[in-house]
Amino acid sequence: MHAITIVVSLISLAIWVYLVGFHGGFWRSGQVLDAGAPSGLAKVAVIVPARNEAEGIGRSLRSLRSQDYPGELAIILVDDNSTDGTGAIAASLGAGERLTIITGEPLPQGWSGKLWAVAQGLAQKKAREADYVLLTDGDIEHGPGHISSLVAKAEADGLDMVSEMVRLNCATLAERALIPAFVFFFQMLYPFRWVADPAKRTAGAAGGTMLVSRAAMDRIEGVSHFRGQLIDDCALAKEIKSTGGKLWLGHAERAVSTRAYASWRDVWEMIARTAYEQLRNSPVMLLGCVVGMGILYCAPPLLALFAHGPAQLAGFLSWLAMAVAFQPTLLRYRCSPLWGVALPAIAMFYVCATISSALRHHAGRGGGWKNRVYPETPTA
Repeated sequence: MHAITIVVSLISLAIWVYLVGFHGGFWRSGQVLDAGAPSGLAKVAVIVPARNEAEGIGRSLRSLRSQDYPGELAIILVDDNSTDGTGAIAASLGAGERLTIITGEPLPQGWSGKLWAVAQGLAQKKAREADYVLLTDGDIEHGPGHISSLVAKAEADGLDMVSEMVRLNCATLAERALIPAFVFFFQMLYPFRWVADPAKRTAGAAGGTMLVSRAAMDRIEGVSHFRGQLIDDCALAKEIKSTGGKLWLGHAERAVSTRAYASWRDVWEMIARTAYEQLRNSPVMLLGCVVGMGILYCAPPLLALFAHGPAQLAGFLSWLAMAVAFQPTLLRYRCSPLWGVALPAIAMFYVCATISSALRHHAGRGGGWKNRVYPETPTA
């Protein structure tokens, strides 16, 4: 048993040394856009796929309509068969001036709802004629210069996709405990520097803000190749990068999510919706995830508290490494640095939610979102 303890402690410490020192600097939580000044010649079409977004759609559309972008800007809202009055709220803002509202067609077999809505938006004349397409969600509020900064970055660096992880709500106890960790884990999966490196296969994006050149969108034939994906943002990034496209991924300073996660259950549902999809719905990958997360996050505090000698020291150093690596993300979200010490417990919450995601999938209830469960029986 002592030998096993030593081996586990050394493996955990070696992994943390690698992650902190050699994994694309993921933990630094940098990568933000400058204000930038676009040429003003590029046409931009914003596509907002919205299903039951009554709570935030008004603020989101008003922020888009008030953009100070100097070029031609069109906003296309695709109301994806909402039942909460999302379309009516959008219509009350007055269509015509930059804003077009279309009612989504019934969901065909094999498509996820969001991607079907995006596909319908891409088919609109203004989107076909645009130089860039901005894909955003109905719960995102954009600062006045947000689109200008995105286009300026794309033009300056010749990028096919500029994506930002918008600032998420972090006010309630559940949000303070769990949302920064969500961002931290995302950065670990998709180190921003590696996403931008053409020599790396890593391709990632954040669905709240994705500016894509129309040329790249045409090159990959829209979103049809990954029509059934629930993690649609990273699937899109993978398609673009696989065709030689250049990506950039960072944190947003001019866009925020208005979606609140008031309770622990809300965050649990957010994770469980797509976590097993991230593991390709594979029981083998789920087992590997559970074992890996146990060694990476659970073992260090247990070793630090209950082991002796070198194993205890290695456990303490691993625990310290993860707590320190978490600090830049905690600082970004203005959370207490003490949450770094609690990261092992937070990670176990995510593991349990991932197991729940797998159980739902195998019970035929996987991928539930907005009153849909995937795969869904088509209505037409």
